[in-house]
Amino acid sequence: MSRKTYVAGVGMIPFTKPGASGSYIEMGAEAVRLALKDAGLDYSLVQQAYAGYGYGDSTCGQSALYEVGLSGIPVVNVNNACATGSSALFLARQAVEYGLVDCALAFGFEQMEPGALKDYFPDRAPVRLMHQAAGEKCLPNDNGIPAALWMFGGAGLEHMHRYGTTLQSFAAIRAKASRHAANNPLAVFRKVLSTEDVLNDQVIWPGVLTRLMACPPTCGAAAAIVCSETFARKHGLRTDVRILAQALTTDAQVSFEPPSMMGVVGVDMTRRAANAVYEMSGVDPLDIRVCELHDCFAHNELLTYEGLGLCGPGEAEAFIHDGQNTYGGQVVTNPSGGLLSKGHPLGATGLAQCYELTHQLRGSAAARQVEGLRHALQHNLGVGGACVVTLYGRD
Repeated sequence: MSRKTYVAGVGMIPFTKPGASGSYIEMGAEAVRLALKDAGLDYSLVQQAYAGYGYGDSTCGQSALYEVGLSGIPVVNVNNACATGSSALFLARQAVEYGLVDCALAFGFEQMEPGALKDYFPDRAPVRLMHQAAGEKCLPNDNGIPAALWMFGGAGLEHMHRYGTTLQSFAAIRAKASRHAANNPLAVFRKVLSTEDVLNDQVIWPGVLTRLMACPPTCGAAAAIVCSETFARKHGLRTDVRILAQALTTDAQVSFEPPSMMGVVGVDMTRRAANAVYEMSGVDPLDIRVCELHDCFAHNELLTYEGLGLCGPGEAEAFIHDGQNTYGGQVVTNPSGGLLSKGHPLGATGLAQCYELTHQLRGSAAARQVEGLRHALQHNLGVGGACVVTLYGRD
């Protein structure tokens, strides 16, 4: 039998450019300490921990957590591409909801290098099937564009061809992200940009992508404490933010057949995870007023509007230009600034989204606050693949 699961505490450190951060050990430990402080909880009461990171050797999670304490609890290290942080949260939530423990910790960190993502083990590339499907059936990468730029840019190009979407729409998403991040002291980029600034930036792929439409490599860490209602009452913890529903999906055959760049980058995973969450919770996507979604590229944010059901297929461009994705519109997307402006330290991203939405539901998001919230939606995607969609609510 499932139990109510609450987010009792969250912590996040300021995201930085590569080379400007402390070590992953320092970052991870500090995020955990901040989450414990926010919850008002002693580390000795945490019963399990799930540590998320993409770039690191085995048991890096223990290395960071040992700085907080040596309690002997189980620590599970999680690596699920860019959905790693939310996958750690998924496991922590499951452990609490189904009674394995009463209190669990999910935390994530990343110490990244400048430049595009690269494979450290080229003989065992995790996105082989995606590369094959994209290159052989959809859009050969004849220009040697880095893989992530090619796949997400290609998915955006497919949407342009299918629905007449313009490059200006992607640029408008990036400009919106910068306006939101200007109010986030933890974001790596806080400079406000115009749509024209984005369009006039360095061209990576003519007619498809400029440099500012891609998220920056980032270092950082974030953490969340989840617990049962009984545990929260016993220890005087908060019960105002509850995980109402959560789904983790991976690729099904429909991701690749018929061949589609949009399918390759996870639009189908997003749709299936979102629909599962809406069905579990009984909440309609049009009732969502705030959403942190995976905008690793401006192109993916546009695709995700449709994948999450915030608008219909082919309606994303009008959704953007009508201002439905920001304050005063239907749903404020990425009030934190998102991956495009807040930054994207892979293992920390999903938990940074949790941090933002927890504060939004508490009413403590300061200048970023979206008023009158009852629900908050989170979307964290990893090509390779994994997608986690989480619905939070005020209890």
